[in-house]
Amino acid sequence: MSKLLWLLLCALALPAAAAAIDGAQVLRKVDRNLEPESYESYRKLIDIQSDGSRKEYVLYTMKKGRDKVVALFLLPPSDKGRATLRTGDNMWLYIPDVGRPVRITSLQSVTGSIFNNADILRIDYSAEYDVETAEEQKDALLLSLKAKTGEVAYDKLKMWVDKQALLPVTIECYAASGLLIKTLRFKDVKDFGGGIRRPATLETDSPLYKGYKSVMLWSGLKKATFPDEVFTLNYMPRIQELRK
Repeated sequence: MSKLLWLLLCALALPAAAAAIDGAQVLRKVDRNLEPESYESYRKLIDIQSDGSRKEYVLYTMKKGRDKVVALFLLPPSDKGRATLRTGDNMWLYIPDVGRPVRITSLQSVTGSIFNNADILRIDYSAEYDVETAEEQKDALLLSLKAKTGEVAYDKLKMWVDKQALLPVTIECYAASGLLIKTLRFKDVKDFGGGIRRPATLETDSPLYKGYKSVMLWSGLKKATFPDEVFTLNYMPRIQELRK
């Protein structure tokens, strides 16, 4: 190959290289567009059974940094005062009648719904997953994500991201075997104020639970700061004191 031809081929390749998608950067932007790094919010979880019956929960949630989350159950009355805490891959459930936190796992569900504890106590996607590939499609960016450790609820995710808003539209969650565990669908983009514009509704269904559906509705999402002690086992009985 002549030197001139080699230089020409290199020049033609530059635009393609420059246009390559930085998947890790996209994922970090998705995290921040979904929620501030430190915030509080209210969520309603609705579990719809195959017979059409429903069970609803209301949670007050606080998050700090990339991997600390705590949620307090407000409704139903039978669950009021329960609290869940996540720091990194570690999760606990506090039940007032028991009087001490007990360990829970990411694949369990404190509500018994299709949403598991990892969904309810979600931390930054970029804290749990590495981007394996990123490709541009007609209306979205498709990120293929791989769990950083074996403690993560899903081994792989396929995340379709809105190109303009840089918000997730659909996420498929897979086990290490390649089995599709569930699909998450983000809907109803809403302006929460304070520069936060994100989906207010998250729906999920699973081929493992045919006829069942779970919905998560967000409200009152806003930036907030909390001391580190809030995200400790000793503070769990006092979480309800933080509600304004």
